[in-house]
Amino acid sequence: MFTRIALTIVAGLVVLAGVIIGMAALKPDTFQVSRSTTINAAPEKIFFLLNDFNNFTAWSPYEKKDPNMKRTISGAPSGEGAIYAWEGDDTVGKGRLEIVDSVPPQKVEMTLDFERPFATRNMVLFTLEPRAAGTEVTWSMRGPAPFASKLMQVFYDMDEMVGAEFETGLANLKTLAESTNTPAEQQVQ
Repeated sequence: MFTRIALTIVAGLVVLAGVIIGMAALKPDTFQVSRSTTINAAPEKIFFLLNDFNNFTAWSPYEKKDPNMKRTISGAPSGEGAIYAWEGDDTVGKGRLEIVDSVPPQKVEMTLDFERPFATRNMVLFTLEPRAAGTEVTWSMRGPAPFASKLMQVFYDMDEMVGAEFETGLANLKTLAESTNTPAEQQVQ
């Protein structure tokens, strides 16, 4: 009797594992997450906040996740060639951002390389488009979805998880851009 129950449980677990693996295998090989907001500020002002990693601590949602995170800013002072590296606890991991394309005041494109919790390379893009009500800012990220990522996506909606962080970051950026002067603006006054 016990053996029959144990075999039924094992068979059920094998079937469940097969279903989960099959669902993961059907997930796309790439992912993309994107969020947008309209900010009542000129594209030049917002571009300044995105194009210089020294401004990240003021609006990035990842900055508050680990208060002991170590940060290093190197390379160019801003724009193409600027590098931001970090190492922190399990909530932020370890990685590096590098601005690879910067077109004032339209876009900032970056490579995002994670070392921990797992190695991956993604592309991050901020676009700024003038609108009647201000500037539409879109934050997007795309990259490969290795099998481990696909397996996680069976249980977690990556667009929802990462998208929520993008929404928080864009809200922080909106508050900052609408309520403060950039250093360039302060020099003019």
